[in-house]
Amino acid sequence: MTVKRPDSPKRRVTSTDVAALANVSQSAVSRVFAHHPSVSDKMRRAVLEAARTLGYRPNAIARSLITQRSRIIGVAMAYLDNQFYPEVLQSLSRALQAYGYQILLFTADETGAADPMLEQVLSYQVDALLLASVSLSSHIAEECELAGIPVIMFNRTSSTPGAASVTGDNFAGGRQVAEFLVAGGHQRFAYIAGAAESSTNRDREAGFCAGLAALGMAQPMRVPGQYDWQSAQAGTRLLLGRPTRPDAIFAASDLMAIACLEVARTEFGLSVPHDLSIVGFDDVGVARWPSYQLTSFAQPVEAMVSAAVTLILERLESLAAPPRPIVIPGRLIVRQTTRHPAQGLVVEDGERVWRTPSETTEGP
Repeated sequence: MTVKRPDSPKRRVTSTDVAALANVSQSAVSRVFAHHPSVSDKMRRAVLEAARTLGYRPNAIARSLITQRSRIIGVAMAYLDNQFYPEVLQSLSRALQAYGYQILLFTADETGAADPMLEQVLSYQVDALLLASVSLSSHIAEECELAGIPVIMFNRTSSTPGAASVTGDNFAGGRQVAEFLVAGGHQRFAYIAGAAESSTNRDREAGFCAGLAALGMAQPMRVPGQYDWQSAQAGTRLLLGRPTRPDAIFAASDLMAIACLEVARTEFGLSVPHDLSIVGFDDVGVARWPSYQLTSFAQPVEAMVSAAVTLILERLESLAAPPRPIVIPGRLIVRQTTRHPAQGLVVEDGERVWRTPSETTEGP
């Protein structure tokens, strides 16, 4: 009985084969797939066409052994039920892929220490780590830097002087919300706070309180919301159950603002904005839905992600590059959950935006 031997496996296509077909050097093929800036458009097209013809796929593992780079950027996040962060993830992934990097998500523990486990980050050999919306602890940032892994903080800051970070202008945003509500004739203010340990909550609340104080208004009533739907609902019930309830509520995120809106309408039968004005922060996609039309201070996701990618690439080029904080300004988008001031409303990029009267009268 004769046993037929299986066909020998097909030989794997190599970068040498691609180089021969494209009539370039093997190092040129490597530079194309590493997204090296020195590669010309003509060479890139020739190499990619040859790779498609041969069915070549670069071996990321082999390349990482040679370059000592995984081309993976770790991203640590909490509060993923807040739509702001899925939007950030999508934009960040797209931006990094343009430079040949992929992201690896570490979900931080919302109930305990919010920083990811250092051992996890090191074991996956990420090239850099982006810390987003987690605690103010600087421990993991310091340990990663000692291990040669640059750390960029996103939508948060650290107590460590000179830490590399990208944030929206949280203080200015909170202050502008205060000025807007006072300009709209409100008298009794409340604040639904985010997580106590987060720099975003700290700065938004500080800006809101400073803005009210500068205009001679009383400090706001305050309830904890923890950037959480149920906590924000519970806080709203406390505020609206008071004998003298607020006529304007500022929530430190859109998620909490929408939770507040639901309670005000469905449980207390209030008309928004006739009985109560509500403002959020972030301007996520849900804020624009017709059933909400939430007034919100917008954080520019694309600009923040672009700045973060720039910092990541700078630090990967040289870990000795001085870390720097970047603050991206936002704008107050005015929709249907607030009474509108008589002055300061302008239209920008199809959105109704509120500017202080001094801003609208200044020349270019």
